[in-house]
Amino acid sequence: MSKPRHQKPPPGRTNLASCVVATIFLVFVVIVILIVFFTVFKPTEPKISVNSVQLPTFSVANSTTVNFTFSQYVSVKNPNRASFAHYDSTLQLLYAGSQVGFMFIPAGTIRAGGTQYMAATFSVQSFPLYAAGAAPENVGPVVVTDGSNGPRVGPTMEIESRMQMAGRVRVLHFFSHNVEAVSDCRVAISVSDGSVLGFHC
Repeated sequence: MSKPRHQKPPPGRTNLASCVVATIFLVFVVIVILIVFFTVFKPTEPKISVNSVQLPTFSVANSTTVNFTFSQYVSVKNPNRASFAHYDSTLQLLYAGSQVGFMFIPAGTIRAGGTQYMAATFSVQSFPLYAAGAAPENVGPVVVTDGSNGPRVGPTMEIESRMQMAGRVRVLHFFSHNVEAVSDCRVAISVSDGSVLGFHC
């Protein structure tokens, strides 16, 4: 009596099984990479901290127009595990909702987990202070009426500093994510001498 022969599986079935195993393995690897990406390497927005605001020069002409030099010192923290390359960044100065000063921030790179200190100084061209009843509520200088002499500019004015930093974080050299950091500060200024009374960001 002859022993039964074991038949080999067809080559096509073996190739199909290998493809299924390889596909399952690749799906598993992709899932692991995504989990690591969204937990450990998840891109986050840089943090801008305004350390100081100064007006090195300040003058008021005829109590109606003002011009000054504006200086702002900030620190930018990159909390990511990859470097942050910023390339489209600006510092804007607003008075009563209108732009009175503007400058571009040069492109650069902040290393992973690093902090970069920046200083921006630019001149602001003369712009008019508001007369009584012309300024929006809670914006611009305080206007005081003293009867016989009519309206006059009050002791303080307020401007807004808006800094925007846009760029890209490249994670694991393959994934690129666009990030943007914004800092808005309201700065109170003494009209008499241009001293900064305080700022809130």
